[in-house]
Amino acid sequence: MSERTMDPTGDGRLDSATEAFVAHRKLLFTVAYEMLGSAADAEDVLQETWLRWAGVDLELVRDPRAFLVRVTTREALMRLRTLGRRKESYVGPWLPEPLLTAPDVADDVELADSVSLAMLLVLETLTPTERAVFVLREVFGLDYDEIAEAVEKTPAAVRQIAHRARAHVAARRPRGAVSPAQTRETIVAFQRAVETGDLQGLLDILAPDVAFLGDGGGVVQAAPAPIVGAEQVARILIAGLGRVADAASLRPAQINGHPALLLRLDGEIDTVIAVRIDDGLVTGLYAVRNPGKLSYVQRETDLRR
Repeated sequence: MSERTMDPTGDGRLDSATEAFVAHRKLLFTVAYEMLGSAADAEDVLQETWLRWAGVDLELVRDPRAFLVRVTTREALMRLRTLGRRKESYVGPWLPEPLLTAPDVADDVELADSVSLAMLLVLETLTPTERAVFVLREVFGLDYDEIAEAVEKTPAAVRQIAHRARAHVAARRPRGAVSPAQTRETIVAFQRAVETGDLQGLLDILAPDVAFLGDGGGVVQAAPAPIVGAEQVARILIAGLGRVADAASLRPAQINGHPALLLRLDGEIDTVIAVRIDDGLVTGLYAVRNPGKLSYVQRETDLRR
């Protein structure tokens, strides 16, 4: 979003609007991203929000933050319904677009939990309205009246939706709290086992029913369906990295507020590998290879609540 877009007249008349928008931009991006699981689509939503905001008489806006969150939510809801149709024709498993996040995102445990790839996949199982209500209530702490305005429902209806969404997510979210230190230890053990071809070492940290999902988007090669089972997942990982060992390197990175791995081939980012850990074992491995989803791991994204 350029300065020219922010001030198309060139005479500074939108300065106050620009300042208010920029002040809340990180929050608005985070809201849109949590609702969509796509940074590119979240940016499009922010563009639409800005266009709406630039045309508003600011003297009539009592609370710029609430107004901007409301507009962002409505724009994201419309985009979410479009994305649903797009995902129906997606080739292979669809995974959220990963973000290289600033270190302090991990310090906000609730925020980091809400943007993890594992949680974003759980949010995918909600209806668009349930997802919006859950995100606004559970992550950003908005009251029911504010959410009701954003999703155009009554406060009573929003309470029921929130209760339903909360129960749905609780039944599917990671089962045991895992500290950042435990996650890092697991990531290090996983990296060491894969790099050295240590099949038993990998089996020791994989849950028996671990699921591996690869997202190539039909652009690059990836597993066409989830692979389930420790033995199958371990063998595919070791064999896959073994085939490109001379050109490959695995490095830790902070992805969506959690430790993860970046696989580079000949120095270029090829795959983001994120993990889900339950009760000390890896229960989910998410490998994003679609090149169209890797631009936001080239630079840090600052998320805010």
